[in-house]
Amino acid sequence: MFINNFDPVAFELASLEIRWYSLAYILGILFGWILAKKLFIQNIEVLKKFDDYLTYLIIGIILGGRLGYIFIYNLSYYLNNPLDIFKIWLGGMSFHGGLIGVIIATVIFAKKNNQNFFLYLDIVALVAPIGLFFGRIANFINSELYGKITNLPWAVTFVKVDNFSRHPSQLYEALLEGLLLFLLLIYFKKKFLYKPGVISALFLILYSTFRFFVEFYRVPDEQLGYIFINLTMGQVVSLIFLISGVILFYLKYETR
Repeated sequence: MFINNFDPVAFELASLEIRWYSLAYILGILFGWILAKKLFIQNIEVLKKFDDYLTYLIIGIILGGRLGYIFIYNLSYYLNNPLDIFKIWLGGMSFHGGLIGVIIATVIFAKKNNQNFFLYLDIVALVAPIGLFFGRIANFINSELYGKITNLPWAVTFVKVDNFSRHPSQLYEALLEGLLLFLLLIYFKKKFLYKPGVISALFLILYSTFRFFVEFYRVPDEQLGYIFINLTMGQVVSLIFLISGVILFYLKYETR
């Protein structure tokens, strides 16, 4: 059994605290940007515009992630504490909200440059698991989004939470939504990158499936609990995105 008592602050710079959560975002975007430009972008016009697109992408991730968390997971709290909306460094980001933000930002950027927005979204889909991996590791360090009580040998005790042994659900997600999803998308890239939109669809399908599965081992959000038939909000939203991914795959895979 592992004892988790990590400090959420990675280091201090002067009087500024640099948290693991912030570093996860920085590393995810940095490595994703480098890999995209070095390995995945095959369209020369997309390559020329990708640095400019990065600004739109970051804004979409931050605004979408924050607003998604507020409206999907904790609206009542932020209505009563509006100033806390801006305290992003304390956590409180929604992946699904960030995804919507990225889609909107990408559509705006692509239309501005008269390009197919799926050319960008497919590239983002390929590198997004990198950010997901770092993000879930940061969740583990922060002792948040922890799992249900278990006696399994790899159980973790999150000292900042309680003295019970729990599923390290953050690490399950890091392995599934991060590492495995990345490898699967790299495999499918060889077959489908020439069909814009298919990689994006596969990302939605695979991510949603992994997220839905892991949520069974994760403690539901305290302020929400189970929504219906013992499903969490994360599972309900994942089902919506899964269905969207299946529809998108059908539409784009059939495109000649």
